[in-house]
Amino acid sequence: MPRIGLALGSGAARGWSHFGVIRALQRMGVSIDVIAGTSIGAIVAAAYASGRLDAMQKWVESLTWVDVLSLMDVSLRGGALQGDRVIDYCAEHFFATRFEDLSIPFACVATELTTGREIWLREGELRPAVRASIGLPGMFTPTKLHGRWLVDGGLVNPVPVSLCRALGAEIVIAVELGSGRMGRHFRLPNGNGGVERWKNRLFAMVGVTSSGDADQADSLPPIAAVLTTSVNIMQMRIAQSRLAGDPPEVLISPRVADLSILDFHRGAEAIEEGEAAVQRVQWQITELLESFR
Repeated sequence: MPRIGLALGSGAARGWSHFGVIRALQRMGVSIDVIAGTSIGAIVAAAYASGRLDAMQKWVESLTWVDVLSLMDVSLRGGALQGDRVIDYCAEHFFATRFEDLSIPFACVATELTTGREIWLREGELRPAVRASIGLPGMFTPTKLHGRWLVDGGLVNPVPVSLCRALGAEIVIAVELGSGRMGRHFRLPNGNGGVERWKNRLFAMVGVTSSGDADQADSLPPIAAVLTTSVNIMQMRIAQSRLAGDPPEVLISPRVADLSILDFHRGAEAIEEGEAAVQRVQWQITELLESFR
């Protein structure tokens, strides 16, 4: 059988659907030989390559809004959030220490801030590499790694098909999360209970509004919402262009447009849709694999 690579795309909270995709592929008997990820895709891919996907999925499914809030570390420079608290938790519980410790080849994508170059990270410590890959401008601060300032890999390669091929994949199954992403505000659910008022102000700063106000056409979105939504538009267009130039053998597109980029507490919904997305292309995967037998 040819070596199969899985390319997990960017998409913030929508990326929890990657868990469902992997589970559905496993039930089909698809063996993943190499894996690559961008942004949230890098987090899930790192957990898979570390052999700790089960533990991470259980954690994701248990997340509440209060849990999400507790992982937010406010920054006054370079981005609304530092992003260290969540990546430190993931590194401690779900990641191996180094790329060399992984069960299968894994790499992730970041963007060099000063040159715009696409950077492939595939050796050394796992934690700083994944942190660099998730650095969405306006949301998270940049990461300095090997003397370079790095930000979210989705700016240059939102669905890392090319990186999968560089890792040795002969068949690439790619997961893109961009459909319907544009123009959505971020929402804080009604009935947020004991969440402190200052935390609500924090979320308003990064683009979260109450559910009742989220879709009002005359409501001026916060600056961070404008920035991150604009970045998402750009990533979607880049993904379309790159997938057209280097198409994967199978493209999986979970229908997660109703999830905002901060809906990390809705993991169960995203995972379920990831599984459904695989079912929609199951015939294509089956035919492809049968052609090599």
